[in-house]
Amino acid sequence: MLLSMMLARAPGCLAGGGPFGIDSELGYDNSGIWKRNYQEFLEYGLIAGEVGVGVWEGGESRFGHTVWRSIDASATAGLLALGLKYAFSRVRPDASHGDPNLWFKGHGNQSFPSGEVTEVSSIVTPFVLEYGPQRPLTYALELLPVYDGIARMKVQAHWQSDVIAGFALGTGSAWLIHRSPNSPFILQVMPHAIYVGIGKKF
Repeated sequence: MLLSMMLARAPGCLAGGGPFGIDSELGYDNSGIWKRNYQEFLEYGLIAGEVGVGVWEGGESRFGHTVWRSIDASATAGLLALGLKYAFSRVRPDASHGDPNLWFKGHGNQSFPSGEVTEVSSIVTPFVLEYGPQRPLTYALELLPVYDGIARMKVQAHWQSDVIAGFALGTGSAWLIHRSPNSPFILQVMPHAIYVGIGKKF
C-alpha cells in the first residue's frame, strides 16, 4: 500500500524501464517541501535523535529497547545499502539522460538502492512494529519514508525502483531485528552507563 502511495504521489511518473518497468525521470523540483535541505534535515535529524535518545534513555525500558533496535536496524540497513550501491553502481537520473537501465557503471554511480529511504524506513519501522497495534497513530510514521522517497525522485537523485528497494531493505532489516530475541546488538557492547541510560543518573 505504501509503495503504491509513493508512486501515485509522484506526478509525471510513466511506465519506463528498470527492473520493474516503472522507472522514468521526474521533472526536477527542488523547491517547497521537496527541497534538498529538508531531506537532509529529516535523515540526519532522525539519526541524531535515535542515538541521543538511546544514550539518554538506555535499554531497560520498552521505549529505550525499541530505540536501540532502531539504531541496530539503521546501522545494519545502512551498511547493506552502501554495499549494494557499490555492487550495482547504477547511474542516477540526473546523470543518465533519461535512461534507467544503466547498471554496473563503476565508481560514483550509487543510485540503487536509495540510501536515505533505507535509513528513514529502518529507523521508523521498529516503533511501528512495537507500538502500532496498541497505538494506531504510530503508523503515521510510515509517511516519513514515503515523503523522502518522493522527494528523492523529485530532485532526480533516484529512480522509482531505487526508492522501492530502499523502503524494502530498511523495513525488512528492521523487521528481522525486531523479531530477534538477542537484539539490540549494539547496546550489548555499550558501557553499563549507556545500557542503564545517562538520564537515570540525573
